[in-house]
Amino acid sequence: MFELFGVSKEIERIANESEEELKDVFKNIDEQCMKSSMKVLKAFQDNGVSTTDFNEVTGYGYYDAGREKLERIYAQIFGAEDALVRPQIMSGTHALYLVLSAILKHGDTLLSISGEPYDTIMSVIEGDSSTSLKNNGVKFEVIDLVENEFDTDKILNRVKAGNIKMIEIQRSKGYASRKSINIDKIEYIIKKIREIDKDVIIFVDNCYGEFVEDKEPTEVGADLFASSLMKNLGAGIATSGGYIVGRKDLIEIVADRLAFPTAGKSLGANFNTLLTYYKGLFMAPKVVASALKSMCFASRVLEKMGYKVSPTFDEKRADIIQTIELGDEKGLIEFCKCIQKGAPIESYVVPVPSQMPGYPYDEIMAGGSFTPGATIEFSCDGPLCEPYTAFMQGGLTYEYGKLEILIAVQGLIDSTK
Repeated sequence: MFELFGVSKEIERIANESEEELKDVFKNIDEQCMKSSMKVLKAFQDNGVSTTDFNEVTGYGYYDAGREKLERIYAQIFGAEDALVRPQIMSGTHALYLVLSAILKHGDTLLSISGEPYDTIMSVIEGDSSTSLKNNGVKFEVIDLVENEFDTDKILNRVKAGNIKMIEIQRSKGYASRKSINIDKIEYIIKKIREIDKDVIIFVDNCYGEFVEDKEPTEVGADLFASSLMKNLGAGIATSGGYIVGRKDLIEIVADRLAFPTAGKSLGANFNTLLTYYKGLFMAPKVVASALKSMCFASRVLEKMGYKVSPTFDEKRADIIQTIELGDEKGLIEFCKCIQKGAPIESYVVPVPSQMPGYPYDEIMAGGSFTPGATIEFSCDGPLCEPYTAFMQGGLTYEYGKLEILIAVQGLIDSTK
């Protein structure tokens, strides 16, 4: 069946064997997809979505009923008081920066309890730019995870010592070697923190985590979470934008940072994006399920091929990220080249390592996506440093994800001949 793409009978056998082993895993993913779909459909119906809500509003963007309704829908789905969903938010890092820079002031302390944040966020916090948190007088502390668990005693002792304005949790592993953090662990540590300090602001970087589990951070006590619409909630349909959900008073502060004080949420033209935002959110549960199935399939096939993978195919997942250790620089580059060969867009392109803003190492990236940078579409990337790990994510449909994996695996085999 796969001869059209040069995939051997042996690779096809491994694929079929892997899918047989994944039946129960896929069943659980489908069940979660249904739960998430019910949340989304109920919110659409409760808020009376109409085709008029997709209309473009230009200029200052005042009185945009469709935009305001979409933000109410986001708040309802995620059990939050309010939301900010805007095309003016350019990326996940931008969404996170808006929160941090809006709320944290000179002399405040930010505490990360999931280890050092992702590279681009570290440049926001401690970079040389005049707009970094460090250069605006914000103090920063880190408590590392211990064997992929929160260091509860150390965290609670630090909270007892006081003088913390915000606690940050990064749900996904980013480029770290740790595991991503599931919602049960986040709920547990938030409850423990709240027993000591009810006022500290708890903020979750939710990139890649939406609709993977039953609950979201604001449903277990977080004050805010944020991400990009070029990840899970855009479903490959939204072509730009980001969102922040949480407490109403905090969303108002962040909205003032995005616009200007007193303007807040009332300003901002939608640039004719609302149809893609509504449709992307509507399709997100199914697309996230497809991405999860693609990554579970990749995990099992690559494990059978002898690669060290995380998570394994049957592990509980907290996000749509799959990692593969390639051993050396050459292996990482070759793997990304093979992933690119299976892409629908620019499959003929050969990825090469290069420096990217906000990253300390050269990066290799494979991403033949319809929207550049949309990591809910099938993509793979990694820093050129030990242990030379590829970080893979996405898959708009399981069928396309499966094809890309098999083409990549065959490419790896062919490259060693």
